[in-house]
Amino acid sequence: MAKQNESETRTSLDDINDQLTGLEQKVQNNQKKIMWGIVALLAVVCLILIWIYAVRRPGIEAADNAVGQADITATMGNDSLALEQYKQVADNYGYEAGNRAALNAAILLYNKKEYKEAISYLEKYSPKESIIGASSQSLMGDCYVNLKDYDKALGCFRKAAKISDNNPYYTPLFLMKEATVQRELKNYKAEAALYKEIIDEYPQFAPTNGLDIEKYLKRAEIQTGVSQD
Repeated sequence: MAKQNESETRTSLDDINDQLTGLEQKVQNNQKKIMWGIVALLAVVCLILIWIYAVRRPGIEAADNAVGQADITATMGNDSLALEQYKQVADNYGYEAGNRAALNAAILLYNKKEYKEAISYLEKYSPKESIIGASSQSLMGDCYVNLKDYDKALGCFRKAAKISDNNPYYTPLFLMKEATVQRELKNYKAEAALYKEIIDEYPQFAPTNGLDIEKYLKRAEIQTGVSQD
């Protein structure tokens, strides 16, 4: 009987030892996983820090210096050289400097009547602010008007009006541009609707800018009636 109790006691101790050994092994395995997880996290942090301090910051500084030089050239009145400098920054740098350089290059190209190339730089530009973003879309619309691609011009002016977010000074201006294109396409009904929107939603725009939009509206309505006969 004593031997049986002793055997049972040893068996119980063995079971406990096995359980403790298994538990210890799990803890060690988990510790290894945690350790490798920490190592991997530290590696990622190191890569991020390297990118920020060895790549991004020097890149931003170089881009800022380059676009600053282009600004100085433009201020001195040398638009041709400034254009080449802006194009170089836009083509070779990202960041805010490269973005601004793309817009400035597009403006100078538009002034030179190089509308297709101006569009290519406007397409690189990513607006960060509603009015500038809307104006860039309007400029693209102006480029398409000069290229007589009126459908694309309409799309640009509509987008400009949307981005400008009901700004009382800019939104009706973009609507006016759209109305002008609709008139060129002889879409008098659409033209009239745009004039009416300006009169109803932006009543101060016409008197502030010395425009008789009521006259334009009546003209479009008359021509709409003629076209329907």
